[in-house]
Amino acid sequence: MAEIERRMIAPGFVEEALDSLRRLGKPTAAILARVNLPPVIDQPVSAETYGALWLAIAAELDDEFFGMGARPMRSGSFTLLCHCVLHAPTLGQALRRALRFLDVVLDDPRGRLVVRDGMAEVELSDAGAPRSAFAYRTYWIILHGIICWLVGRRIPIKLVDFRCAEPRQGADYQLFFGAPVRFSQAISRLGFDSALLNLPISRSEQALKQFLRGSPANILVRYRYDAGIAAAVRRRLNLATPYAWTNFAKLAADMRMPPSTLRHRLHDEGQSYAAIKDDIRRDLAVELLLSTSNTIGEIAVQLGYSEPSAFFRAFRKWMGKSPEAFRREEAENRSYVSRTV
Repeated sequence: MAEIERRMIAPGFVEEALDSLRRLGKPTAAILARVNLPPVIDQPVSAETYGALWLAIAAELDDEFFGMGARPMRSGSFTLLCHCVLHAPTLGQALRRALRFLDVVLDDPRGRLVVRDGMAEVELSDAGAPRSAFAYRTYWIILHGIICWLVGRRIPIKLVDFRCAEPRQGADYQLFFGAPVRFSQAISRLGFDSALLNLPISRSEQALKQFLRGSPANILVRYRYDAGIAAAVRRRLNLATPYAWTNFAKLAADMRMPPSTLRHRLHDEGQSYAAIKDDIRRDLAVELLLSTSNTIGEIAVQLGYSEPSAFFRAFRKWMGKSPEAFRREEAENRSYVSRTV
């Protein structure tokens, strides 16, 4: 059942894709019928069906970015992008090539890689007003899917910021990325551990052919936050409060595998038990700071820290600021958005 669920795409994302046609006054019924979807989408669809819809819309518009860039991303651009980055020696060099390629093709938005404080952040700038959340998400899917495939593992996302306001299906965005997602920010950006930029790339032309045959459905599923053994570990940890988490040996036994096997499989996905616990604590910390009036000390206890100072240090590592500063700034941002909407 979990495998089936993770291969499903929320109906809100389907509607956002169809909006690409509606904005240009194009009907949607024929496209939906072509991929065996009903006129009204009120249930999740499979990643394969969503991938077929993606390709059908891109073909109809002759634009693989769905009319959301300053210039159309003509059919075949994604394939050329993959060839452009295939033989880069490291992930960092491949990512920089990919960003230059997308800058040339789209013109706007434009992306740049910024490395600071142990984070690699892809920042998107727009010449004008903010784009839709769907536009930024599509850019991230393309970019993240390619770099994950190049190194054969999921690149864990640490943060996602959107310049636009939160859409109706904002909760689906949180679930899709599995990282702190913030809307109405000064700039759109996606961040991950900068150490991963040094990962070597070793992919063949034949492997690329196989990858392209399965795109885009494969990047919608294989490198999602809820895929693989790391997601299985995360789901188990989410069943208990942090202070009740078991040790690694007990976790491996519960999952019916030797600790060395579990450790190796997590490593293959670019993850570790400590990193997964860290991610969950970070997400809980953000949620508690924004949705409760609990004190910092109370939140530290809820997250399983023996001392508030340990939580303080961890939070500064995650977000680059203290818990108090984060709570205050987010409250000010929300107040500003409410006044200007």
